[in-house]
Amino acid sequence: MNTITLGEIEKATDGKIISGQSKEEIFAVCTDSRTAKAGDLFVPIVGEVHDAHKFIPQVKEKGCTAVLTAREDAVPEGISAVLVSDTTKALQRLAAWYLERLQLKTVAVTGSVGKTSTRDMVHAILKQKYCTGATVGNFNNDIGVPLTIFSFDDTMEAAVLEIGMDHFGEIHRLVDIIRPDIGIITNVGISHIENLGSREGIFSAKMEITDYFGKENTLVVNSSCDMLQKAEFRGDYDVIKVSLEEDQGDYTVKDIEDFGTEGIAFTLAAEGQTYRISLQVPGAHNALNASLAVAACRKLGVSIEEAARGLVAMELTGKRLSIREARGIKVIDDTYNAAPDSMKSALNTLVSAKGNRKIAILGGMNELGENSAVYHQEIGVYAAEKNIDLLIAVGEKAGDIALGANHAGMDTKVYFYNTKNQFYEEAMGLFKPGDTVLVKGSRAMGMEEIVDKILKEQE
Repeated sequence: MNTITLGEIEKATDGKIISGQSKEEIFAVCTDSRTAKAGDLFVPIVGEVHDAHKFIPQVKEKGCTAVLTAREDAVPEGISAVLVSDTTKALQRLAAWYLERLQLKTVAVTGSVGKTSTRDMVHAILKQKYCTGATVGNFNNDIGVPLTIFSFDDTMEAAVLEIGMDHFGEIHRLVDIIRPDIGIITNVGISHIENLGSREGIFSAKMEITDYFGKENTLVVNSSCDMLQKAEFRGDYDVIKVSLEEDQGDYTVKDIEDFGTEGIAFTLAAEGQTYRISLQVPGAHNALNASLAVAACRKLGVSIEEAARGLVAMELTGKRLSIREARGIKVIDDTYNAAPDSMKSALNTLVSAKGNRKIAILGGMNELGENSAVYHQEIGVYAAEKNIDLLIAVGEKAGDIALGANHAGMDTKVYFYNTKNQFYEEAMGLFKPGDTVLVKGSRAMGMEEIVDKILKEQE
């Protein structure tokens, strides 16, 4: 982060310095009192249950330089402070001001599934030409995006930011901060349909990424997604379509080879030429994600040849189709999150992987609304159709995955455990050297614990 002064913070947040000097310098911004240190600006977030203003004395003791505060009475003597009406909104305004000052080329990525992988790909490609910053981990919300922005400095030339949401208006708020040059929508699925009502509602929420677009902006979309294929994009901005069908996209993905855990290769037809591109990350679905990234980066002057070099060298953020192995058992750790589309893609990767037996351990998927049971059963049917050797469903919601698989005739190859502890007690003897095991479920299910347990048992 570049240094900023208390006076600049006051102006950017429309606040008021109530202690300290306007020329005092800040070297970093934090919202976690446990990590606060000398030179930091601490921003206490007020949530529905907790009010972090109570930690201001603690960060003062740790040497924190200054705080944003919505409560003058919460600030002890001996620490600089800027009074604001709302600390979260002030954090966002400060981030918007800071990012605008950096004058970076910016790409924003959203989508029901695949946004983190696509973000990683954009980052890998842009690094071929520019010093590039990116979202770290899952810092893709009202707090995480500003904190990501504060990690950038004037050595950087470009940035890619992931935008998450589960309600209307969230993407709007984030793009108001970022004002991206280019937006990417990976797809419109059914994640968060419980909150947004329908796929049409999800599409409307995703399209908030264009709320500040004009003639100089570009939206890149996956037109193999039915909602994006039939969409009428209204606005002065350019639209670039990436598709699996030649008559539906400006960029066409074809001839995908899936090498399971070893990666993929595909042909990209673009700009009147064809290019063979390889990825050392698994998942045939990543051919589309990679092509979306290529299309976006072309708008920023990166050649397709440079993009291909970047993609060969890239790694996905942890817990997304990462491969771990112990004593001959290979585990595909895809425990970061789950939705019906990503579940099916992960099962495809499992089927394409090398190994004696293909085993899927699946947890539940969240925020799927009133048809949640149907979506889970469809995953069970899909697993049965893929003819995997063993399906293990863990957790209450996953019971419907097992039910769907049983109805599809999988029967004796299906196990259901209501809790992870029950799974640990009864199923750890199922695994043998030579097995390839997929573990996947929504983030709240904590499926990474199962990965760790399986690997530890092999030590």
